[in-house]
Amino acid sequence: MTEKIPMAGVSAAIANAARLLDEQPALAARQARELLKVVPGHPGVVLLLGMAANAERDFEHALAVLEPLVRVQPAMAKGWLELAVARLGLGQSKLAHDALRRAVALQPHLPCAWLTLAELLGAGGDANGANKAYLEHLRQSSHDPELMAAAAALERNAAAEADERLRKRLRHQPGDIAAMRMLAELRLRQVRNEDALHLLDLVLERAPGFDIARQNRAVVLNRLNRHAEALAEIDRLLDRAPGNHVLRNMKAVILGKLGDFEGAITAYEQVLTSEPGQADVWINYGNALKTAGRTADAVAAYRRCVEIRPAFGEAWWSLSNLKTVRFDQADVASMRGQLARSSLGDGARLHLEFALGKAMEDAGEYEMAFGHYARANTIRRRQVPYDAEKNARQHKEAQAAYTRDFFASRIGAGSQATDPIFVVGMPRSGSTLVEQILASHPFVEGTMELPAIIAIAQDLERRDGGSDCSYHGALASLNCDELAALGAHYLRRTQVQRKLDRPFFIDKMPNNFAHIGLIHLMFPNAKIVDVRRHPMACCFSNFKQHFARGQAFSYDLGDLGRFYVDYVALMSHYDEVLPGRVHRVIYEQLVDDTEGQVRALLDYCGLEFNARCLRFFENDRAVRTASSEQVRRPIYRDGLDQWHRFEPWLGPLKTALAPVLIRAPEHAGERWRGQRLPHETA
Repeated sequence: MTEKIPMAGVSAAIANAARLLDEQPALAARQARELLKVVPGHPGVVLLLGMAANAERDFEHALAVLEPLVRVQPAMAKGWLELAVARLGLGQSKLAHDALRRAVALQPHLPCAWLTLAELLGAGGDANGANKAYLEHLRQSSHDPELMAAAAALERNAAAEADERLRKRLRHQPGDIAAMRMLAELRLRQVRNEDALHLLDLVLERAPGFDIARQNRAVVLNRLNRHAEALAEIDRLLDRAPGNHVLRNMKAVILGKLGDFEGAITAYEQVLTSEPGQADVWINYGNALKTAGRTADAVAAYRRCVEIRPAFGEAWWSLSNLKTVRFDQADVASMRGQLARSSLGDGARLHLEFALGKAMEDAGEYEMAFGHYARANTIRRRQVPYDAEKNARQHKEAQAAYTRDFFASRIGAGSQATDPIFVVGMPRSGSTLVEQILASHPFVEGTMELPAIIAIAQDLERRDGGSDCSYHGALASLNCDELAALGAHYLRRTQVQRKLDRPFFIDKMPNNFAHIGLIHLMFPNAKIVDVRRHPMACCFSNFKQHFARGQAFSYDLGDLGRFYVDYVALMSHYDEVLPGRVHRVIYEQLVDDTEGQVRALLDYCGLEFNARCLRFFENDRAVRTASSEQVRRPIYRDGLDQWHRFEPWLGPLKTALAPVLIRAPEHAGERWRGQRLPHETA
């Protein structure tokens, strides 16, 4: 009877039974036993029976099946691997080690054998041997069809399929560092940064020599604003690969985020010396030069970008974002030519639209300029969804949580440090100018838009069960010592940004206005400055500005207006429950009466007047924001009324801003001069 069964049929039956191993090992074993009645002693079927026994954790039975198998089939690498699994299950580590060595000697392209060997060596305390075995497992992973199928899904960006395949793999082989790293990459794409970091920590704990995972970890740490740790990882990698241009570029980016712009510039120059055709490096180099105040060099770097890659929309936009560059007819023609290409991606297209908007505005073609701005914002809105209702709900929850009684019951809580000066408000409100004025005082250090408060709020949100609206419940549960510890944590986290030995430093993250309650509880003695600008002028300036991240409300005129109204309402609430706590600077008043407003600001901060603060434009500190070039000039009035030129197309904005507009100026000569908005204190 056996002779009548084609071998192809036996192979198909074995393959069918093998597919049951993961989910139904008992059924796989039963089919194997039935097959052995037909093809007694068949090595493949006996191996299948042993694998099923291992899957069911019946290691005694597996041993009884597999030991005779490898005696008669000593060249069967998979037989030795399964024998090792059985021996490990029975606690026979030495014999398992010997079997694994036989398996990989017979078949080096057996990733699971290397993985099992790595785990065995690690459990035995041989970290170096385990690291080598893990790395060999990685090298052989291309021979693993399951891993390759997961990698292919990841390459296609088929997130659900990749997730299912990788989690299934890790259920059966929890130590598979190749699968863990791929799952970390997927979590990174899903912006689940903490999950990605946890997976990468597990990977590097097993295989510290896994350089790709270490590089991934640097990326995650950078995203989590843990820049000093990210830099340490990059430096560790560069020790092993000093000529790696990708790593050197990453180092330059991180140095910039740490405020070491000269170091970043040097690092970019090192890359460009050996790789001068890298447009992506040229733009980063230009950004660093711009921040350091080397405007002419920044322009040259951006120009080099578009020479190398004419469709590089971000480079064109970076030129326009300097605010001082004027495009000529050849520039405009080149940008329009690129926009005409049907193959141009959305990223390049939106940058070119923003840049052409600025070019047309400079040329006095306001309707055409608005069309470019509107198209750019439409593209960006598709990329960055925004929920105005959620934002309003968050602000209302804050107003409900932070009452006079709430704060009164916590008097004396938090850190008593006076170091931070928080400058908050809407983006494009004049906050960079206020920062530059304060940073010109010899007792105050300007840093940048620090992400520390937002990171602390996110940590509290996770404690509060991951609510998508608030962290207020977690904050309310903290005692005085815990609030003081939060303040100490903030100071430690921001220390890396402080380069000067000055008693005060500025945190100019405008969005921190949403966290005034948290800031007050952490630092009851710190200063908070709210910078405010005419609603129409401020919102339209946001509409014209492309933000790299964090300002998702700014790409729709209606959303912008609602966001501004919600901001005013929240700040009015804090004026009511914490009277006098926040000092308000009205941008238009600062322009009209600079010295008077500067004196009032310094007095609020407890600082003596210093004439340097009036000559802020002479301060050569690095400035990262879109206003970097503007604050290097004396105060000027040009920008106060620009929005009037676009008024015919700003109806949705004006409608949304109705609750805070005292009146709509009818012509460019009239300006909002800081009149109190509804519900504001004087």
